[in-house]
Amino acid sequence: MTASARRTLGLKALVVDDELSEQSAAGSAVRGLVAELERRDVEVVTATAADDAIAIIRSDPALQCILLDWDLGPEGHDLSASVVEAVRQRNATIPVFLLADRSVASTVPASIMSKVSDFVWMLEDTVDFVGGRIEAAILRYRGTVLPPMFAALAKFATVHEYSWHTPGHTGGTGFLKSPPGRAFFEFFGERLLRSDLSISVGELGSLLDHSGPIGASEKYAARVFGSHRSYHVTNGSSTSNRVILMASVSRDQIALCDRNCHKSAEHAMTMSGAIPTYLVPTRNHYGIIGPIPPERLTAVAIRQAIDANPLTAGLKDRQPKHAIITNSTYDGLCYNVTRLEELLGASVDRLHFDEAWYGYARFNPIYRDRFGMHGDPRDHTADKPTVFATQSTHKLLAALSQASFIHVRDGRRPIPHGLFNETFMMHASTSPCYPIIASNDVSAAMMDGPGGQALTSESIEEAVAFRQMIARLNNEFADKGEWFFDCWQPPKVRDPKTGRTSLFHEASAEALTTDPSCWVLKPGEPWHGFGEIEDGYCMLDPIKVSIVTPGVAPGGGLIPVGIPASVVTAYLDARGIVVEKTTDFTILFLFSIGVTKGKWGSLVSALCDFKRDYDANQSLEFTIPSLVADHPDRYTGMGLRDLADTMFQAMDQLKTTANMAAGFSVLPRPDMSPVNAYERLVQGDVEQVTLAGLAGRTVATGVVPYPPGIPLLMPGENAGAADGPLLGYLKALESYDLRFPGFTHDTHGVEVENGVYRIYCLR
Repeated sequence: MTASARRTLGLKALVVDDELSEQSAAGSAVRGLVAELERRDVEVVTATAADDAIAIIRSDPALQCILLDWDLGPEGHDLSASVVEAVRQRNATIPVFLLADRSVASTVPASIMSKVSDFVWMLEDTVDFVGGRIEAAILRYRGTVLPPMFAALAKFATVHEYSWHTPGHTGGTGFLKSPPGRAFFEFFGERLLRSDLSISVGELGSLLDHSGPIGASEKYAARVFGSHRSYHVTNGSSTSNRVILMASVSRDQIALCDRNCHKSAEHAMTMSGAIPTYLVPTRNHYGIIGPIPPERLTAVAIRQAIDANPLTAGLKDRQPKHAIITNSTYDGLCYNVTRLEELLGASVDRLHFDEAWYGYARFNPIYRDRFGMHGDPRDHTADKPTVFATQSTHKLLAALSQASFIHVRDGRRPIPHGLFNETFMMHASTSPCYPIIASNDVSAAMMDGPGGQALTSESIEEAVAFRQMIARLNNEFADKGEWFFDCWQPPKVRDPKTGRTSLFHEASAEALTTDPSCWVLKPGEPWHGFGEIEDGYCMLDPIKVSIVTPGVAPGGGLIPVGIPASVVTAYLDARGIVVEKTTDFTILFLFSIGVTKGKWGSLVSALCDFKRDYDANQSLEFTIPSLVADHPDRYTGMGLRDLADTMFQAMDQLKTTANMAAGFSVLPRPDMSPVNAYERLVQGDVEQVTLAGLAGRTVATGVVPYPPGIPLLMPGENAGAADGPLLGYLKALESYDLRFPGFTHDTHGVEVENGVYRIYCLR
């Protein structure tokens, strides 16, 4: 390997020794070792104290070797041992060398010996010999870091061969032949474009037949995520859900479907021709969608739901073939999956968990038994349901957009790989984006070993620190008789170790970050609003943080003065803070592995700024200038509080929150199956109808308001009476949108023309 190549690859080591700067034999020896490593093109980072070393280890994943003085500090060997423990909590394989002399080797306990790679006898071996050993260890380690597919792709991209296959830009050179192409090349860089390859490149294997490095990567992912087999998907979990449903259910077979489903489940029902029987979740006073109560999932309840479904009339086969459940929910509610398997397993042989926002759950013990691939896959025997899980690795892990996994555990009525792959190939491209597959591969590698728990623990710790900060500020302002934001979370927490109950902001951070009992929804607790929920059935995910704005009374209904969450979201957006989701009075923030203290600290500051500007009724020209610029006739001269008050009064008058709860609390009457409605749409047997003419009509497309992002109406369902809850909610949204340009709702399946909602219905 040339020196140039080594610099490109970036060899890097950390030397931890408190005698680095001392004029002693040991200090001279370690400085000589640093010089030797630098001569070998190894970048050396140094630390003289354990705390500094641990901070570097936690913040610099580019380290490839740790050289640690066993006699660090005056307190025996405890400090050195703490550094070793910090390394192994994050990385099980990075080489760790203890710098020592032979006289103290016997003082190294077995617990540390098992975690270090080797010893360096500083005053006995030559620096050239020691430097060579360290360099060799770094190179061996580097050979193990990259997961299978990414390693093969990175290697192939360095070959610089002439290609006579697709894609036509041939490693990026095609872009260099025009000014916009050159700009594109320089923006994305040569390496990305050289890794954009064709299925003709046999060295990388095939996504369609799961061979070569791609096949090896899928086996690797299966081990990491705890499945019997896993599949790379390059079109997001929307495609993953469609693949599973179409492989599992055929036309006129019954599928159980969580009504809190992604639109891809609707599409899958349409494409497969399945007959959906919906499982209706609960909803609280904020409009947050809760779990499906266990009493609605018993075998008796499932039979009753099927019998009550008009679409099942006349079906000879009334046995459901498949069940799809959203876990966790958008707002972070996680089921006890072992309980779901017990309940639904009595009715169906195939369970499917849409875990698009939940791919990290396996890697932290706080989520134990609350995800599809829970426990040891070897314990999932043939008498248990076959379980599928889909995960959007790009959402809360580290992967490129559209990266997704399908994970499978075979049980009752398994779908053999060969048959499953026929459906997979219907949805997979013959020209997949190799960087997406590689990013999926890397997301698995980042979760492998102790690194997964370290990364997820950091996310949880940051989320808990933020939650406690907001709770503390809320408490301090309340003591002064003032308002502030709050988090949707238990107001008090019982420490499982001490039995002591504390206000949330005073609770033990250790308990909140490690003990799931702090987050389990207890029966009858007012804060969650889901009534007498079964104890242990559902848990709030600490990293999905819903900020609550004033406006909703504890028992439901509106208080006299409130702040619509959309006003806060617009204010934050003007300051470069983009939120995940906004409802009437909640704002969702996701604490992914990329969140830092600086990032959430800026959010806290912005929320405090909002309070200041709201209380002062600061002008919109100053607080949300783009809103005034885009709609000067509507908002010029208004203050921030003026806007909030006007919008809140409209919400109260239109009963948007109450109408939403009512609209989603009923199941519309299905007039025909989704596939039959879709076929009528394709044949053109549809017309656009305004809300004034929608009563009693059968919709041809799904109607999905965002938020909450679940179907209000599915294709083939009846819109109901003119004064019914479905049309009541849509009319409230339409009226609200007309009053407040810039704050219009996004409702899939609705086309808006001059402020008027139009929906395709069957003729």
